[in-house]
Amino acid sequence: MTTQNKRLTGMVLSVPILLLIPLLTNQFTDSEGWSLSDFVLMGGMLLGIGLLCEVVLRKVKNIEHRLALCGGLLLILFLIWAELSVGVFGTPFAGS
Repeated sequence: MTTQNKRLTGMVLSVPILLLIPLLTNQFTDSEGWSLSDFVLMGGMLLGIGLLCEVVLRKVKNIEHRLALCGGLLLILFLIWAELSVGVFGTPFAGS
């Protein structure tokens, strides 16, 4: 297996592992309250950003550009997650 395929496999396998955290908190507390659609949406967002970062890592040769693009993608993921979770910006997208 090549390094690129190992990295891609790691990204794809990390999504369900990351989603185990809110799943476990749903089992023991009532504070999280994620529904099935929340898990599907977050899984799609994590997988999509991971695959976009993989494309950047494979196509962009300059290391500074790679860091900037992947950092920007992660910032976008964080902003969307923050808006969906607590409505930071107050858009109708978050249900506020």
